[in-house]
Amino acid sequence: MKIRYAVAALAVALAPYSASHALDIGGLVGAGSKVVQAATLSDAEIKALSDKACAQSDSQEKIAAPGSKYDARLQKIAKSLGGTVNGQKASYKVYITKDVNAWAMANGCIRVYSGLMDMMTDDEVMGVVGHEIGHVALGHSKKAMQTAYTVSAARDAAGAAGGSTVAALSASQLGDLTEKFINAQFSQSQESGADDYSFDLLQSKKLNTRGLVTAFQKLAELDGGKSDMMSSHPSSAKRAQHIEERIAKAK
Repeated sequence: MKIRYAVAALAVALAPYSASHALDIGGLVGAGSKVVQAATLSDAEIKALSDKACAQSDSQEKIAAPGSKYDARLQKIAKSLGGTVNGQKASYKVYITKDVNAWAMANGCIRVYSGLMDMMTDDEVMGVVGHEIGHVALGHSKKAMQTAYTVSAARDAAGAAGGSTVAALSASQLGDLTEKFINAQFSQSQESGADDYSFDLLQSKKLNTRGLVTAFQKLAELDGGKSDMMSSHPSSAKRAQHIEERIAKAK
């Protein structure tokens, strides 16, 4: 089974085993990279790029039909978490694939892969989705799109069009942008922040926070308890332990 890592992915167990496609968002941002500084996209431009990238991704994947088993599960989870993500109307869909993955964009586009849903309960998937929402709410997804745009062919297209960020994108340029976004990586602090956001969100809605723990435990089993190729990322097991400690303190 192929394991993929999304820019808003829950855990290091979702990381791809090919470093060639990984873009270390956290490292670039944390280092004050000139690449990141060069991207000065407005919120409106981020939304426009996210709209196009989400549509591009949808066009390349098999999506669970409305009312189908997978879709019904995810929509039930979405209803529990709320219909908006950081002020944006949320769009929840399931990709039919054996890949274990989930991600979210700053425009409220949330995608969960059936491979992940197959191995997790609804409470565990809810913890994953809460983590994805956390990346959006904390601004991580916005920075990820900004960085993906800057280092992809999309930026060259905008330059050729006199600075137009979105209008000039060809299908291949948009595909390059989308791939870099989905395969990007967050820093340890960003991942931990999204973990805590998910816990706080679940707790505020009186939902089962233990699902976040067991989701990490399953991911730890999937990756053998090891962290991914980025040493700054905590292992799934350590993240499960952190949430366990938060549950204990909340009692």
